Amino acid sequence: MLFGRTKKNPIKLTDKGIVEWKYTTCGYCSTGCSIEVGLNDEGKAVSARGVGDADVNRGKLCIKGILEYELFESDGRGRIPLMRDRIHEPFKQASWDEALGRVSDEIKGIQDKYGRDAFAVISTGQIMTEEFYTLGKLARGVMGTNNYDGNTTLCMSSAVSGYKRSFGSDGPPGCYEDFEHTHCLLAIGSNLPEQHPIIYWRMREAREQRHFPLIVIDPRVTMLAQNADMHLAINPGTDVVLLNSFAHVILAEGLQDEDYIKANTEDFDEFKALVAQYDPVTASGITGIDEDTIRNVARLYAKSPAAMTIWTMGINQSTHGSDGVVAINNLNLITGNIGKPGGASLSITGQSNAMGTREWSSCSGLPGYRALENEQDRQDIAEFWGIDPEFFPKKRGMFMTDILPAIETGQIKGLWLIATNPMTSMPNTARIRKTLEKLDFMVVQDAYADVETNEYSHVYLPAAIWAEKEGVFTNTERRVNLIRNVAPPFGESKPDFWIFNEMAKRLAPQGKINFPETTEGAFEEMKQLSKGRMLDISGMSYDKIEQQRGLQWPCKEGEDMGEQRLYTNGEFKHPSGKAKLIPLPFIDNNERPDSEYPFWLNTGRVVEHFHTRTRTGKVGNQNKFSPTPYMEINPDAAKELGIEHGSYVRIVSRRGDAVLLAQCTQRVAKDAVFVPFHFHDCVNRVSLGLLDPHSRQPAYKQCAIRIEPIADQQAAAKMNLASRSY
Repeated sequence: MLFGRTKKNPIKLTDKGIVEWKYTTCGYCSTGCSIEVGLNDEGKAVSARGVGDADVNRGKLCIKGILEYELFESDGRGRIPLMRDRIHEPFKQASWDEALGRVSDEIKGIQDKYGRDAFAVISTGQIMTEEFYTLGKLARGVMGTNNYDGNTTLCMSSAVSGYKRSFGSDGPPGCYEDFEHTHCLLAIGSNLPEQHPIIYWRMREAREQRHFPLIVIDPRVTMLAQNADMHLAINPGTDVVLLNSFAHVILAEGLQDEDYIKANTEDFDEFKALVAQYDPVTASGITGIDEDTIRNVARLYAKSPAAMTIWTMGINQSTHGSDGVVAINNLNLITGNIGKPGGASLSITGQSNAMGTREWSSCSGLPGYRALENEQDRQDIAEFWGIDPEFFPKKRGMFMTDILPAIETGQIKGLWLIATNPMTSMPNTARIRKTLEKLDFMVVQDAYADVETNEYSHVYLPAAIWAEKEGVFTNTERRVNLIRNVAPPFGESKPDFWIFNEMAKRLAPQGKINFPETTEGAFEEMKQLSKGRMLDISGMSYDKIEQQRGLQWPCKEGEDMGEQRLYTNGEFKHPSGKAKLIPLPFIDNNERPDSEYPFWLNTGRVVEHFHTRTRTGKVGNQNKFSPTPYMEINPDAAKELGIEHGSYVRIVSRRGDAVLLAQCTQRVAKDAVFVPFHFHDCVNRVSLGLLDPHSRQPAYKQCAIRIEPIADQQAAAKMNLASRSY
């Protein structure tokens, strides 16, 4: 007897007529995958594939990378500059000279009338590092505004703040290879299969080779939790309590690495006194995790020869996200799990070049992890750029999340937005809409003319995308990857680097400050400024980066490869040379469910989409898997509310409401719902947005809502459709 088919039809791939493959790096998330884009004989991008000899992805790509080539000619691309006198009036096409002249005149006029800081700049995590460096030189060295930040405040600011507080500097200390050496992995608020699929594949492959326990801490049964050895379904917003309790058990049972603590940390006594208050019984009542599980996980982590922790937005986007990061660092410091193979405190970064903006954009200070508060740093950069050091402010200005409220009070009169979309990404959408309408002038610089925030601009500048340019990104593990030019810019759009240089010509007095004409020239400046510093890239070049498929910093002059890990010698960047163990009292300032708003709202990413769907919403074979805003709700809760699977419902908070499709699933608790954050005019209409006091990052993850069935399903479907945008 024969089983199965006796004759199989092989999978046939369509011949797309590819005549050339061009190397580049994916422009979506922070993983840093090397890809090749296939061009046909007309020079059109028709396919993409992973690069097999690249260490990051080893030939693999997720759905976004596989279909990324479609972005070159996707709908909504900006073809030509646009201008108008008042918002909501029709745009008129303009030449680049007219548009840039208008923008420079408006900047000068606002700054002359109201002061330099009245004009703000908000950047992104999506452009090249050389473009970040050039924009920083323009904003800090020419415009002189101190209200300059990146949208990375919305995703990675708490990680940056936590690293600085614990170690004295930003910079993830671990790498992907640590999965191959660790004996215990703790994942907190991170759903790798949907957020960073290739990093998940790296972790899973390492776990198949040498099984180590995976412990996931998340209120929701995520895809990662389904594959974990243990899932701790924590009460939202109580991460600091749980981490303090882990430390309590470790110290109470003498499981700490005493030698490492004495040699490499300070303030241990204060830290020990604080965590003494967080015994497992007390912590259990707050976190919802039973005391035996707390003890078990703490012992497992501390007794492992090497243990590592990863986290993403579940920690960062919180009212105490910075404290959560510090608590993770505390756990790794007391167990000696910093700077060694398999022992790491590794934030999984969000955007493709969020690290580049942290390193070189001058948003939070000056290039190369320099601080405005440091006199020598101000002197060094002023001398290198050829300007008066007194032109620099003595401390950083507003974060993005403070710039927007400052528009309401009249402190900010003009705004330049670069590849960021606050009308969809910021909490409390209704407030943001009213805020942007108050500006005297706004310029939006984006690859897409139909981005929602462009409804409130006076000038639109069409920017080239990703591989229509050339430069570098830095990924989660500090690997600098090269983006080679694959195709010419769409229409009359221009690389961001060109736009910044052209603005510098119009704003800078002649000869005041030099701007290199090429991205490679800017990279050479960055190399000079990096020498001898923690993020030394002086040993890199474009060709060398491409040949090695990425190089990790520090990579010093004369070195062939970079260093995989930071702090391997136990020397940290605080003046004492030691890391700080920081006591963290739990401040319970979350909005909590009550009788009027009885459900927790949680938000997150789905694998098919990226951030505000400005790009992924245009790719049909990607958008079709998740085309509409929806809400995961527990079936028992849905039954009590009279809500059927697949019906439309309204969620309501103290700030607004949104219409969503209900999806019944046991992945969420009975008193909680989950909503993807990618859709315009949807979940951020209701989210809280309370800011972390250290990082100024908004709390997207926890707030209280109620859920209302909708009688008129046809009307609800129309409202839901409006949120899809594309």
